[in-house]
Amino acid sequence: MSVQRFRKAALSLPETIESAHHGTADFRFGNRIFATLGYPDKEWGMVKLTPEQQSMVVDAEPEIFRPVPGAWGKGGATNVRLARADATTLKSALKMAWQNIEAKSPKGRTKAGRK
Repeated sequence: MSVQRFRKAALSLPETIESAHHGTADFRFGNRIFATLGYPDKEWGMVKLTPEQQSMVVDAEPEIFRPVPGAWGKGGATNVRLARADATTLKSALKMAWQNIEAKSPKGRTKAGRK
C-alpha cells in the first residue's frame, strides 16, 4: 500500500477531509482525527480503533498492525505498516476508525436518529 493509496482510501469515506497534525497528514470526520500518515515515520500510518478492534486486527495480521507505543496505543491507536497492507485490509481498518469517530460526533448521532 502506498501513501497515495492510503490517502485515496481515507478520502473516499464520507465527509472526510485531509488536514495536518504535528507535521503529519491526518484524516478527519467532523474535525476529529480517525487516521494519520507518517507516524512514527513514512513507512507507517495510524488508525484510531477501539482497544477491542485493535486486538482483533493485531492478532489477525501482526505483520501489518501494531499498537502505537504508550497510552495512545492502549486506547486503540494502531499503526499500519503500509508496505504490508493490502487494499481490502486497509479499507476495512479505515472504515472501522471512521465509524468510531462518526458514531461519537453530533453529526453522526443526528444521522442515525440519535441525539
